[in-house]
Amino acid sequence: MTSLAARTVLVTGASSGIGRATAILLARRGADVVLVARSLAPLEQVQAQCVDLGARALVAVADVGDAEAVAGAFRSAERVFGRVDAVVHAAAVLAYGRFEDVPVEVFDAALRTTLGGTANVARSALSAFSLSPDGGSLVVVGSLLGKISTPWMSSYVTAKWGVHGLVRTLQVEARSTPGIHVSLVSPGGVDTPVYLQAGTYLERHGRPPPPVDSPEKVARAIVRALTHPRREVSVGAANHVAVLGFRVFPAIFDRLVTPLMRAGGISRSATANSPGNVLHPQPTGDALHGRWGRHWLRPAAVGAAATAATLTSYATRKKLRR
Repeated sequence: MTSLAARTVLVTGASSGIGRATAILLARRGADVVLVARSLAPLEQVQAQCVDLGARALVAVADVGDAEAVAGAFRSAERVFGRVDAVVHAAAVLAYGRFEDVPVEVFDAALRTTLGGTANVARSALSAFSLSPDGGSLVVVGSLLGKISTPWMSSYVTAKWGVHGLVRTLQVEARSTPGIHVSLVSPGGVDTPVYLQAGTYLERHGRPPPPVDSPEKVARAIVRALTHPRREVSVGAANHVAVLGFRVFPAIFDRLVTPLMRAGGISRSATANSPGNVLHPQPTGDALHGRWGRHWLRPAAVGAAATAATLTSYATRKKLRR
């Protein structure tokens, strides 16, 4: 798929953040878009933006954790546009807190949406692509946290590791189905509302760790993966350093990750514990951007830079001693 003009792309998580930015960019590129999320009102806002850009846009309210609802969204897309050429899966939820402090129903619901939802969307996407002589492209939004681990985010880390494993399996299996492509886009910290909408059992909201990218930057990577499929695209200047530390220097990583999370990954203002949008949507919180400008990140960014320098220096000395 070298051009998106007149192509039909289904986007999950389209009401907010990365999914919303991707839907708007796809509309700007001439694609027909199918907007999927749990809440009607924000989806209608995105639909209006896409129509203003000259695109055709269909709203399909569905919870990706419900396989039948996902299948129904695909049927609606095929009924209106005739086919689904590509799918972007961006929907996810999470809850902050020590593993034992996150209620069982919240933890399980987060996995059902983030991991189970990926399976549901992939299953419907592959079924739709198999009926088309041109195949199709599936782009799944993963995360840096599908490759490393941090404290207080067990529901998200567990789900995203599973998502990465599922996507790699689909990529291997897709080798026997010419025309069907599966790509993974893995962002680091992104300025979206997800941190304020997440559940929390820390009496603090989460916030994106530095460096923070815009949802539009991630959307551009997603759209490139649709037109020029790749196994994986990393979005985030510090991603490779974090993965290096986690895999090659686990003792150092484990010592540093908790203070770094306190400095750059957890808000300082108190809030009441709640499941956030894990169990039920919070449409009033859906938006394109969060509130995470770069000014508050400077102290944490200095710490992250120092950590990167330490890991790089350690790796260099280790190589020289060999």
